Amino acid sequence: QVQLVESGGGLVQAGGSLRLSCAASGRTLSRYRIGWFRQAPGKEREFVADIKWSDDSTSYADPVKGRFTISRDAAKNTVYLQMNSLKPDDTAVYSCAARTLFTPQYNYWGQGTQVTVSS
Repeated sequence: QVQLVESGGGLVQAGGSLRLSCAASGRTLSRYRIGWFRQAPGKEREFVADIKWSDDSTSYADPVKGRFTISRDAAKNTVYLQMNSLKPDDTAVYSCAARTLFTPQYNYWGQGTQVTVSS
């Protein structure tokens, strides 16, 4: 079992920045990918970014490339999502999730944190 707890959401004006944190516990993460997803009202959940714990390789969804950066702090067992140049379309509940390198689906999820970007 992997437990995930997000923090750092809030209200920000368009063009501003926020940093989300995802604190992980319960398992050694060397064989995991940690991802960020978001779900806006009335929309399906969508992938934002993820990171492979063992080598820091990352991937991003096209809408956030160049604006968001995912990173990790091994000492704190925490993954961050730095979000810059925020737009109202980025408004959503952001959740972090974990999966092993051997499974295609994310099967451990945090509770989510609200990000609201005002115009």
